[in-house]
Amino acid sequence: MKTETINIMMKKTILFALILLIAGTAFSQTKKRQLPAVNIKTPSGETFNTANIRNDGEPIILSFWAQWCSPCISELDAFSEVYSDWQDETGVKLYAISIDDVRRSSNALPFANGRDWDFEVLLDPNSDFKRALNFQNVPQTFILDGKGNIVWQHTSFAEGGEHEIIKLLRKVANGEDISEQH
Repeated sequence: MKTETINIMMKKTILFALILLIAGTAFSQTKKRQLPAVNIKTPSGETFNTANIRNDGEPIILSFWAQWCSPCISELDAFSEVYSDWQDETGVKLYAISIDDVRRSSNALPFANGRDWDFEVLLDPNSDFKRALNFQNVPQTFILDGKGNIVWQHTSFAEGGEHEIIKLLRKVANGEDISEQH
């Protein structure tokens, strides 16, 4: 009987250790994850695969927005005011990815140009990229490190949020890990 009890305890211990190992692996994979490869569109209607989102080893911001989303526009306006400074300091490149539907997506680039946004504009009219990244609401902002790993994400917009973003970008540009700072 004592041997059976020891065997059961060993099995439970091994099972517990295995569960911890699996959970630890799953947790670490969610800290940094690679950008999914999805076909979306350029404003001129060409297919663009998101695997081609690159910035020569420098940080990248993906900002998902829509023309009907006031907080999205406020966020991108705030980013626009400081974007050239961010580029000078960190080398960051910002992609403004419109999730407007097919009918409205043709207006995304003129809309962005009318607001003097100096960002790369891409279109996700079927929300394929949005689904692949598994989020629901916009504005949704992602920071990628120089290797294309998603290291930070945030939804919503608050006045002054751009000050937090630059702090994070500085860390990413210096090779620091910010994946814990959600």
